[in-house]
Amino acid sequence: MPDLPTVTAAADDPDRWGRVDSDGTVWTAAPEGERAVGSWQAGDSAEGLAHYARRFDDLRTEADLLVSRLQSGRGDAAGVLRSASVLRERLDVASVVGDVPGLVARLDAVISAAEHSGRAEKSAKAGAREQAVAHKEALIGEAETLAEETTRWKHAGDRFSAMLEEWKTIRGIDRKTDDALWKRFAKARETFTRRRGAHFAELDRARTAAKTRKEELVTEAESLQESEDWGPTAGRYKELMVEWKAAGRTSKDADDALWARFRGAQDHFFSRRSATFDARDAEFTDNAKAKETLLAEAAAIDLSDVDAARAGLRSVQERWDQIGKVPRERVREFSTRLKEVEDRVRGAVDRRWSRVDPEKEARVGQFRERVAQFEAQAAKARAAGDERRAKDADRQAEQWREWLAAAERATG
Repeated sequence: MPDLPTVTAAADDPDRWGRVDSDGTVWTAAPEGERAVGSWQAGDSAEGLAHYARRFDDLRTEADLLVSRLQSGRGDAAGVLRSASVLRERLDVASVVGDVPGLVARLDAVISAAEHSGRAEKSAKAGAREQAVAHKEALIGEAETLAEETTRWKHAGDRFSAMLEEWKTIRGIDRKTDDALWKRFAKARETFTRRRGAHFAELDRARTAAKTRKEELVTEAESLQESEDWGPTAGRYKELMVEWKAAGRTSKDADDALWARFRGAQDHFFSRRSATFDARDAEFTDNAKAKETLLAEAAAIDLSDVDAARAGLRSVQERWDQIGKVPRERVREFSTRLKEVEDRVRGAVDRRWSRVDPEKEARVGQFRERVAQFEAQAAKARAAGDERRAKDADRQAEQWREWLAAAERATG
């Protein structure tokens, strides 16, 4: 706000601003000359001047109050402008003695400043309205997105509640615009509420269907728990587990109860199967002892005579499968120990090949023939339904393939 002209109090020196003539007429100074402002008959002229000077100071005080209101910045520029304009008009005919021209100038400055502040207030109000509209439109945009896209129902419901409280705090929008904005926001809330209701209704239907399906799976699982058809039944239980997961979830209490029954039937079957397999493993003890004997024989193979060593290894391999299975916990152990012997023999063969250059090419051809012979034997045995002989021939073919590879590396 610009600096405003100051006005001296008239009551401090009333003679400076006016006079009372002999007939009691009171005069005040004016730019165009003296102006009669009243009459004083109640006492001496000094008292009369003081009376009219105090009346001027009252107007001066009113002007000062208007300046204070304007300077306070409380957004009352329009009220100050109205009051200052009225006071300015009164000065032209006011019955006062004082610096009337100075007070006129001060009021003119107040009126100009109030007009400027009014324009600023109007602009600020328009800006605040635009911000308020933008704020509510942002909330509407978020609400419409949530209403059409979200599936996080709890989060979105909480957010709608928070947005509603935030909406209530936004002020400064005209009634017509605010009503239109509210209709959009309310429509988004209704859309969300409708989608959420449809979702949970569908969820209830899905849970009912899941419960029905899981009851069917439980019934089948319980019907299989006494089966002794171990392989196919175990496979069916695995399929039932896949179907269980695909069935979806029902209510927690129902789901937990059905799962307990399903799991109980499955555990019962597999416990029975384990007990049977454990008993069967006990029957494999003699097989393990026989294979221990074979491994001892294999470990004693003399590698100085490669052909004899290879024949000894074939003999061990042929008898190995005839013995049959060993306890499950020793399968890897036996396989590893037999492979160690096979690796030793194969290493001896590789070393001999690397020393006998003239024979290398011939041996490669022989080994190819042996591979082909055993492959043909395996195919013939398998066609005849003799799987044991087929596997034995496969093993021999594999052994000869390894030796063939070693021979080829030696000739390379």
